[in-house]
Amino acid sequence: MGQGQQEKVATSLAGAVSEEISASLAPVDAELERRYPGDPGTRQPVHTVYVPGDAFAADTIRSWGDRALAALDEHAPDAASFAAVLGLSDELAEPVHARVRAKLEREPIEDLRVDFEDGYGNRPDAEEDEAAARAARLIAEAYEDGTAAPCMGIRMKCMEAPVRARGIRTLDIFLTGLMEAGGLPGGLVLTLPKVTYAEQVTAMARLLDAFEKTHGLEPGRIGFEIQIETSQSILAADGTATVARMIQAAEGRATGLHYGTFDYSACLGVSAAHQASDHPAADHAKAVMQVAAAGTGVRVSDGSTNVLPIGPTEKVHAAWRLHYGLTRRALARAYYQGWDMHPGHLPTRYAAVFAFYREGFEQAAARLARYANRTGGDVMDEPATAKALSGYLLRGLDCGALDIGEVARLTGLTRADLESFAVPRRGDLTASA
Repeated sequence: MGQGQQEKVATSLAGAVSEEISASLAPVDAELERRYPGDPGTRQPVHTVYVPGDAFAADTIRSWGDRALAALDEHAPDAASFAAVLGLSDELAEPVHARVRAKLEREPIEDLRVDFEDGYGNRPDAEEDEAAARAARLIAEAYEDGTAAPCMGIRMKCMEAPVRARGIRTLDIFLTGLMEAGGLPGGLVLTLPKVTYAEQVTAMARLLDAFEKTHGLEPGRIGFEIQIETSQSILAADGTATVARMIQAAEGRATGLHYGTFDYSACLGVSAAHQASDHPAADHAKAVMQVAAAGTGVRVSDGSTNVLPIGPTEKVHAAWRLHYGLTRRALARAYYQGWDMHPGHLPTRYAAVFAFYREGFEQAAARLARYANRTGGDVMDEPATAKALSGYLLRGLDCGALDIGEVARLTGLTRADLESFAVPRRGDLTASA
């Protein structure tokens, strides 16, 4: 065959066959786009801090940061001592310690939830009304003066009959207060606890739809997290995965699935001494949550530990090692968010997160650079792997574990480049699979 000539390609099927197949699959294509839009590509906080409604104050975020720094000064005053407690390598000791301190000074809390559920309890209506209104005012002021956490909101009471009306009223007071203070902040997050039936999620979606219509807001503006705290939320009476139906029942409003360590464990009869986020029952629940949420844009969060780092140094160190280990375990399982219940948990939350991203940074950057440049290596990466690698680097950048300069130096990529790999179009992701 002469140079420049193309080899003839023979086919057997008429063009109409392909067209008919495509037409028959059009409903499936639409369903895939609707149900599995992929990750939204926005920042996910590494943790959620819950503060009771009566304890929340204008200085809560700064106070938590200061108390966390004080704990470091008292129990691990330098990089070497902090690294010794947690088992950090010599290479990681200094950068992790320095970044933890900087984080606690700059942004000690990434996501704060003012709690009107278990952490608050049942109060006289007038008292909860006042606390809900105060929460709205303080959060609005924090966003106005630049002291807010990236994400803030409330956890209301659940949709079960005994507390339903109270939960709805608290939510209404809170959202109305924000509107009167200038509008809903971009970082607004709401949490619906103790969800058992998908119909309760539908009710929450309708409630928010009614609020949006009342205030002329864009439909779907207000999203919410679903808290998984009951066995029925994982497995329904008919044997199906309830949590998967809950995501669809939210009608596009679900932003997260949060595992409730202690309520869920108690629901299954796990004794108090063994209620922890690494219990097999917890692993099963979170695995089901993870599969149900995959591709939907709904993020999964781990729960908390109730072992507080307080008391003498020996006890603080033991609690720190436990929290650090649980956090690292969760990160390895792709649970990139968890709960922190005490300021003393902040040093080990950030130490675990920063160590996780920094120790794998250079290898991930090198692999992504080879993929982007189509150069060889000892691993053959595909678009799905490039998505995971860039997502890893972006998470590290968002929380402060990595700097854009060092990422650019090793990858040759900008943040926009990383984002294009992390949130590819569906066809780009599956073309070579």
